[in-house]
Amino acid sequence: MPPMNKMLAAGQHPEKADLGAIKKIVVYCKRYLPAIIVALIFAVGGSVATIIGPEKISDLMNEIMKGIITGIDIDAFEKICYTLVVIYASGAVLNYGQQFITATVTQYTARRLRRDIDRKINRLPLRYFDTTTKGDLLSRVTNDVDTISQTLSTSTANLISSLALFVGVIYKMFRTNVILSVVTIASSLLGFVFMTLILKKSQVYFNRKQSDLGAMNGHIEEIYTNHNIVRAFGAKNQERRKFEEINSRLYDSNWKSQCLSGMMFPIMNFVGNLAYALIFIVGVAFIVNGNTAVTLGTIMSFVIYAKLFSQPLSTFAQSMTSIQQASAASKRVFDLLEAQEQEDESSMTASIDTVKGEVEFRNVRFGYLPDKTIIHGFSTKLGAGKKVAIVGPTGAGKTTMVNLLMRFYDTDSGDILVDGVSLKDMKREDVHELFDMILQDTWLFDGTIRENLIYNKENVSDEELNAACAAVGLSHFISTLPQGYDTKLNEALNLSEGQKQQLTIARAMIKDSPMLILDEATSSVDTRTELVIQEAMDKLSVGRTSFVIAHRLSTIRNADVILVMRDGDIVEQGSHEELLAKNGFYAELYNSQFDETA
Repeated sequence: MPPMNKMLAAGQHPEKADLGAIKKIVVYCKRYLPAIIVALIFAVGGSVATIIGPEKISDLMNEIMKGIITGIDIDAFEKICYTLVVIYASGAVLNYGQQFITATVTQYTARRLRRDIDRKINRLPLRYFDTTTKGDLLSRVTNDVDTISQTLSTSTANLISSLALFVGVIYKMFRTNVILSVVTIASSLLGFVFMTLILKKSQVYFNRKQSDLGAMNGHIEEIYTNHNIVRAFGAKNQERRKFEEINSRLYDSNWKSQCLSGMMFPIMNFVGNLAYALIFIVGVAFIVNGNTAVTLGTIMSFVIYAKLFSQPLSTFAQSMTSIQQASAASKRVFDLLEAQEQEDESSMTASIDTVKGEVEFRNVRFGYLPDKTIIHGFSTKLGAGKKVAIVGPTGAGKTTMVNLLMRFYDTDSGDILVDGVSLKDMKREDVHELFDMILQDTWLFDGTIRENLIYNKENVSDEELNAACAAVGLSHFISTLPQGYDTKLNEALNLSEGQKQQLTIARAMIKDSPMLILDEATSSVDTRTELVIQEAMDKLSVGRTSFVIAHRLSTIRNADVILVMRDGDIVEQGSHEELLAKNGFYAELYNSQFDETA
C-alpha cells in the first residue's frame, strides 16, 4: 500500500448530537417490529399491573382503618391480599417476558450490525483505509457496536416499560384525585427542566468521547504494533506525549459527559422526595378540613403513585446517558456502513479464458489525491511470458503501478489491458485471480503452517506443499517442527522475518496463478537464502509474465525488460546491458549501489 497519511486530525470532534443516528437504529430494527409490538404489549400489561397495585393497597389501608373501629373483615382483607399477589405476580411475568424479548431483539440487531460491517469492509475501496486508522476502524466494530448493543438491551427495555408506566400512572392519579395529581406532576416538571438543560450540554461531550476513544485505539494499535521501532529510535518520550495528549482529551470529554449525566439521578431523586412531602402536606390539609374525597388510604396510594411517577423519570434520565453514548456510537457505525463503496461490478462480464500474459499500459494517469498526480501518462507494452523489472528511487511510482495493475485502485485516465482485455471491464476478483502477489510486508494469520500455505485454495496435496517448501528452502525447518505442517504459528514459534517471507513465497507458488508480482520479496532474507529463493522464482516465472520491484538492482539483471521510473514517468526501458550502455539514469542508480557495496 502507498505511504498515505492515515492519521485523523487531532482534536476534530462533532459538536452537535446526531438524532438521525438514533432514527437509523430504529429503522434498522424494523424487521423485528412484530416482536417489538409483543414486547410493548407485555410492557403495557406489566405497567397496568403495577398501577393497579396502589389502588388495592389503598383499599387495604381503608379496610384496616375501618377495622380499628368495627373490627377487621378477615374475608375482605384476605381477598384484597390474594388479589395483590395475583396482580404483582402477573406483572412480574409480563415484565420478564418483555425484558426477554427486548434482549433477544437487541442481540440479533448487534449480530446483524457486526455482520453488515464485516460485509461492508469487503466492499469498501482501499482509498477508504488510507484515510482511516486501523485502530479507529476496530473501535467502530467493537466499542461502538457494543455501546449500541448495551443501550438497546438495557435502556430500550426500560424505556418501553417506563413509558407505559408513566402514561398509566398519570391516568390513574387524575382518576383518583385531580389536585394531588397536579401537585405531584408540578413538582416533577422542575426535574424535566434541569434534565433538558443537562442533556443539551452533555451530548456534545458524549460525541467527543466516542471520537477520542477511536483516536486512542488508533494510536495504541499503531504504536504497540511498531513498539520495537519506537524504542530503536528512542521516541518513547515523544510517543508518550502524544498518548498523554489524546488521553487527556479522552479524560476531559469522558469526565464532563459523566459528570453532567451523573447530575440527572440525584436531581430526579430530589424531585421525587419533594413530591412526597407536598403530597402529605396537601393530603393532610384536605383531611383536617373535612374533605371526604381524601383518606389516609388515598394519601398512601399517592405516595406510591409519586414513586411510580418519579421512577420512569429517573429511568428516562439514566437512559438518556446511554442513549447519548449510543447516538455518538451509531453515528460512527453508520458513517462506516454508509461510506461510498466500490462501484457495482455485476455487469462486468469480460474474462480471459487462457491467459498469455501480454500487458499494455495506455497513457495511464493516476493520483491518490485529486490535486496530486503521481503517474503522468505512463505507456508501455510488455510481451507475454516476460520478466519485467520496475526500478527507480523511492516515490517514483513503482508500487503504485502494481496497485493499478491489481485494480486495487482505478486509473484516473488511460487504460491497462491484459491480453487485449481492459481491466476496467473485469471484476476485481477476476483480476486478482490473474496474479500471485508477494509483498515486502509479510502477512501470516493465526493458524497452522498448512493453513497459511494453502490459504483460499482447496485440495492441496502434501506433495505440492513439499515441492513449494523445498523450492524456497523451508523443508529442513519444517521437518524440525514437532507437528510439521500442522504446527500452529504463534509467538512461541518465533519465526524470523526471512522465514515468514519464505512462507509467503511458498504460498504464492501453491496458488500458481498465470502472472506474478514480486514487490521487494527477498528484502527480508539473507544472501544465501536469497539465492535459493531467486532460483525458485526463476523457475516459477518460466512461461508466465512477472513483475519485479526491487531496490537491489543486482537481483534483476536477468530481467527481459527493465522499466526505469522517476517522478511517475518511464525515463528508460531495456535490458540490463542495454541500459548500462546508455550510461543514463539506470546506470547512475546501478553504479551508486555498486559503489556503496564496494
